[in-house]
Amino acid sequence: MHPNALVDLSTELLRAVLKLDHPADSVVSAFFRQHRTLGSRERHALAETAYTVLRQRLLFQNLAQSGSGPLERRLAILAWQGSPSFLRAALAPNELAWLTAVEDIDHATLPEKLRHNLPDWLAQPLKDSLGDEFWPLVDALSETAALDLRVNLLKAKREDVLRTLTEAGFTATPTPYSPWGLRLQGKPALHKLDVFTQGLVEVQDEGSQLLALLTDPKRGEMVVDFCAGAGGKTLALGAAMRNTGRLYAFDISGHRLDALKPRLARSGLSNVHPAQIAHERDDRIKRLAGKIDRVLVDAPCSGLGTLRRNPDLKWRQSPQAVSEMQAKQTAILTSAARLLKPGGRLVYATCSLLTTENEAVADAFTAAHAGPSGGFEVLPAQQALEAARVDGAALLVAGPYLRLWPHRHQTDGFFAAVWQKR
Repeated sequence: MHPNALVDLSTELLRAVLKLDHPADSVVSAFFRQHRTLGSRERHALAETAYTVLRQRLLFQNLAQSGSGPLERRLAILAWQGSPSFLRAALAPNELAWLTAVEDIDHATLPEKLRHNLPDWLAQPLKDSLGDEFWPLVDALSETAALDLRVNLLKAKREDVLRTLTEAGFTATPTPYSPWGLRLQGKPALHKLDVFTQGLVEVQDEGSQLLALLTDPKRGEMVVDFCAGAGGKTLALGAAMRNTGRLYAFDISGHRLDALKPRLARSGLSNVHPAQIAHERDDRIKRLAGKIDRVLVDAPCSGLGTLRRNPDLKWRQSPQAVSEMQAKQTAILTSAARLLKPGGRLVYATCSLLTTENEAVADAFTAAHAGPSGGFEVLPAQQALEAARVDGAALLVAGPYLRLWPHRHQTDGFFAAVWQKR
């Protein structure tokens, strides 16, 4: 494809993505369905350029003011992730001169807001939480996340899958914390690999694997994944149970549960029972009250821990939406707690970076259920992790809860709290 034609397509894609009315990944996928003749390198350049703009939107919009022509074209030029020589072949002399001048700007001299590229409502609480670690987090969020896999221990051993991937020419290493995980560099066409089609691996961030390890389900138990979604943690729980017992996968979205079906078929699991519920007080929940050994509540949240993968979220979320989410999280956690039998374990988790969705919800639950009549006591996350063969000290777990950060752990941002019912 001619360089200028590809830059024009990048401009068109950015125009659609920056409307911010749909998730960026769905917009990019729809765009590629409309342009099926694009090669893999062309798709990669277009997608990564769009995501780079989303990551550094404030900076690029500011730099683009000095240029001319359509704004989206200027943004595409600034963020271009294809060959630099290919880009320059697409530029008019005035565009090339402008780009050269912009590239000479020292970013360290720019205002803080243009360097962290976060909305004010998000930047301030992160500064309050992290202090000097705020800027390392900013740097981590500007990077592309690695591809983590969870080995399905029902079908394979991690070392065998690692050897298979290495022999196939992939750069893979064991994840540092999860005993189930492998980390791949790049973005291989995983769906074409035998280890994937045969159900030996599933795509799952290491942090998400650690949430399943915290839940620590045992053979023969009754377990509930309360907000199962597409079932990544469900599959991890089922494998940890060695395909025994009974594992309920509840979600209010039938569409998300439908996405679990092909994954479930590949996994070889027969102990998983997906079920759509109307809400957290559904009759299905009431019938199981007091009967369940383990409950994982991977609650609906802002998703801001996944900004490396979904940078559009910081522009599509709002303080009001987060506040409304907190009320929903509290209601779901309270309802899920009723499922537990005495001695049972409750895990509350999010993929959020915000204290309001994490510690605030967990602390409020603890306060409401403390004392002899409350029924629940906090189980320190480090203790729970070490019982599941995970080095909690290496994770730098501080306090009773688990906090995972992209800049510290190279995972998505996750939070988890664990309680045991008396």
